[in-house]
Amino acid sequence: MKKLVTIILFLPIGLKAQENPLSIFKPLENYIWTAEGNWGDGSQFKQVISLEFSLNDKIVKVESKGFIDTAQTQFGSRNHGVRQYDQKAKAIRFWEFDVFGNLTEGTVEKEDRDIIYKYVYGGTSVTEIWKYKSDTTYGFIVGIYEDGEWKQKFLETQFVGTEKKE
Repeated sequence: MKKLVTIILFLPIGLKAQENPLSIFKPLENYIWTAEGNWGDGSQFKQVISLEFSLNDKIVKVESKGFIDTAQTQFGSRNHGVRQYDQKAKAIRFWEFDVFGNLTEGTVEKEDRDIIYKYVYGGTSVTEIWKYKSDTTYGFIVGIYEDGEWKQKFLETQFVGTEKKE
């Protein structure tokens, strides 16, 4: 009887330990996410994102549409991204390959229902946050975030999700 009680008491801990770290992306999975706004320099921002789990939920593939020319007149397939849980580093890592031949890579963290990206871009440590507002709306901020506060915001808008039509 004592063994059964011990098993039942520790069962939730064992189940929690087996949870897939990539599950932070599950709420985004069945939607197409759209955001529009302006960068701090006044240039236009527009992005449409969809994602899907692949390889038995070991990676998340992300497809992004955005401006594909520097004049911001053409809109199309801009980025192909991958999210993966790195067993050695015990962290979620990401890679974004863009139409201009660039690669952005960094880490992803979860805080409550928020998703936080951290990476170095052009020599600057950048943070992007998807701040949960509702199941179909996330605030989106890109900037420099240090010691629990925004030192500079490059972009502030929101992503709105529309259910995917299969």
